[in-house]
Amino acid sequence: MSTLALAFDLGGTELRGALVERGGDVVARVSAPTLAGAGSKAVIAQIITLADTLLKEHPQAKVTGIGMCAPGPLDPKAGIVIGPPTLAGWHNVPLIDILSRQFGLPVRLENDANAAALGEWRFGAGRGTGSLVFVTVSTGIGGGVIADGHVYHGRRGLAAEIGHMTITGEGDRCFCGAVGCFEAVASGTALGRRATRLTVPGDGSLLRRLSANGDVSARHVVEAARAGDVAARGLIEAEAQWLGIGFTNLLHLYSPDLIVMGGGLSNGFDLLAPTIRATIEQRAMQAYRDVPIVPAELGDRAGLVGAASLILWAGEPGTALAMVQNDETTTGAREASQD
Repeated sequence: MSTLALAFDLGGTELRGALVERGGDVVARVSAPTLAGAGSKAVIAQIITLADTLLKEHPQAKVTGIGMCAPGPLDPKAGIVIGPPTLAGWHNVPLIDILSRQFGLPVRLENDANAAALGEWRFGAGRGTGSLVFVTVSTGIGGGVIADGHVYHGRRGLAAEIGHMTITGEGDRCFCGAVGCFEAVASGTALGRRATRLTVPGDGSLLRRLSANGDVSARHVVEAARAGDVAARGLIEAEAQWLGIGFTNLLHLYSPDLIVMGGGLSNGFDLLAPTIRATIEQRAMQAYRDVPIVPAELGDRAGLVGAASLILWAGEPGTALAMVQNDETTTGAREASQD
């Protein structure tokens, strides 16, 4: 069997694990609902259990390391998960130190959006480009930037938190406490919230029928728009305008070769793309208007294969600096965990 990496994609809802080959092929996958409210020890126990399952099912696997991605904020160089809002009880958790001691393997850690960006750049929609911005539009909005063949991390790995760009002075308050965040107005959650406000239970609208008279989700809006529903089409138009404004900012900030849109709302990319493009044409400076905006190709594999590439492509462009390979790194992680 070829050389493999163990990869894990830790989400607030689901924890995914896989064995991944250097070429990005997923040999085996496992998953479990994340014990997001139970604290870091419970979730790390889940990671260990899934890893043991994969290794027992593939005893001949030549595993060279573990690639891990998790929601931010986190510090990929120190290997510390700082305090993700979707995971309760995580505060400066030295995840690299813990997993490397458990398995005796090198471990690398990356922000989940950065890992997905890396996966799409190496194996998906971004193959062959020098730089891209990956935008995941789902429950929230996240992003990762590949600049000149490297993940752009910024101070403490906290760069490209694009969901919290301020793009308006109005709208609902974001979970971060601010008003006008990109995420608060353009996420799938925001789209569903607008659709729910536009309708009422039992009004006979297609949106409410699709939602069984409950809250309307972004998925319901896309389904209704595909069926030609006028209200849903209007919601899609407004959503695409907000996305176009945010994407225009990203073009001006990073000047990428490509913007890749992933996440659950990318299932409606074909409906959104014309207005996204028109908004960019209206708002972006001339030199930025020809950058392609494309849907992601890897789906929910992007984070896994991106995380695996941190191990399998170690030392090559695009990789993070998080492998535990000397006492200085592990000592820093242990000290941070005691803060």
